[in-house]
Amino acid sequence: MKISFLIHNAYGIGGTITTTFNLAGALAERHDVEIVSALRHREHPNLALHPSVRLRALVDLRKEADHPLHHRPAKVFPAAEYRHRQYSELTDQRIGEHLEALDADVVIGTRPGLNVHIARQAPRRVVRVGQEHLTLDNHSPRLRTALRRAYRHLDVITTVTEADAASYRRKMWLPGVLVEALPNSVPDPVLPPADGTAKVVIAAGRLVPVKRYDLLIEAFAQVAAAFPDWQLRIYGKGEEQPRLRQLIEQLGLWNNVFLMGAATPMEAEWVKASIGAATSNFEPFGMTIVEAMRCALPVVSTDCPYGPGEIIEDGADGRLVPVGDRDALASALLELVGDDERRRRMGRTALENARRFAPGPVVAQAEDLLRRAVTARSTGRRVTADRNHRTPGALAGRGHAARDAAHAAAAGALRAIRKGRR
Repeated sequence: MKISFLIHNAYGIGGTITTTFNLAGALAERHDVEIVSALRHREHPNLALHPSVRLRALVDLRKEADHPLHHRPAKVFPAAEYRHRQYSELTDQRIGEHLEALDADVVIGTRPGLNVHIARQAPRRVVRVGQEHLTLDNHSPRLRTALRRAYRHLDVITTVTEADAASYRRKMWLPGVLVEALPNSVPDPVLPPADGTAKVVIAAGRLVPVKRYDLLIEAFAQVAAAFPDWQLRIYGKGEEQPRLRQLIEQLGLWNNVFLMGAATPMEAEWVKASIGAATSNFEPFGMTIVEAMRCALPVVSTDCPYGPGEIIEDGADGRLVPVGDRDALASALLELVGDDERRRRMGRTALENARRFAPGPVVAQAEDLLRRAVTARSTGRRVTADRNHRTPGALAGRGHAARDAAHAAAAGALRAIRKGRR
């Protein structure tokens, strides 16, 4: 198959770029794959790309930032989309020309605004796939309305969790469009796994409010009081760094909690720890959770919408605690810190259970989905679900119906909080 990905800016840093590069690279082992970047701002990508994957850009901001059309607002890219201000009549034109001339069996969009372009402008001979890397409930009502109108012209929508796929099926009227969960994959580790002896807890991600690193630091204060030889290392950069540094000083945790800055790749850091931590209020998937588990770390995470509950099996390969509950978080960390055998056993289970997020199983699912879609397109039919298929990410789930309802309510509350901050 010829597969073309359309991405916002392949030259930046972020989860969508990482997962797109991972999937494209794995598919390139057996298929003809390209990544087309709507925007470009530097000579080379920050992330390593499989040598067989072609990469090109449509608008080079180093040369075309002052192009007259780039100062006019985009008309195809939806105004309610978060990135709308970075798009323009120039991107509308270039993306439209690219899609019109597309020589591929499948085109895959990687964010809502680009999915709208594909839905409206990709040739009907091409299978049109829209990826959701956030969640439906994370989008504003205005954006959901725009997506509902455009997405009916897609063939497939993929989400990163079963919970979000169910939300799309329940809340969007998209007759004939297949909605299927396709989790993110994490490359096979190249280093020996952690052995569970290091007295280190690690968290990684952008230092932004939704990640709740303040909650993690406050919870770890209880761990440090009971086990002063343990450390918490937080990797990442972002707007919260000054506030988090101040909190560390206020709690007197200079010798226990460290803001490590960004690190790429993270695998070399995960294997230096014995426990992973994730404390978000909202997590569409949870890539760092999978990364930690693939390095044999049990992960203590908030049971937030949507990803952690589909990745972690509570009590087997990690712990799930209520969102925002500092004491429950501290208690779960103390359970693992204080019990060497349990921590190591859960780490071994985490390593085994996380294999379902290896490129092999995920790419096999992606290939099957795309082949079904291409076959359906060639016969003039709509692609249908594989009733015998179970998404790798769903295998950890146990009784998600009640959790899904709670997650939907939590996501609504989070949107209300964000709206109030504007």
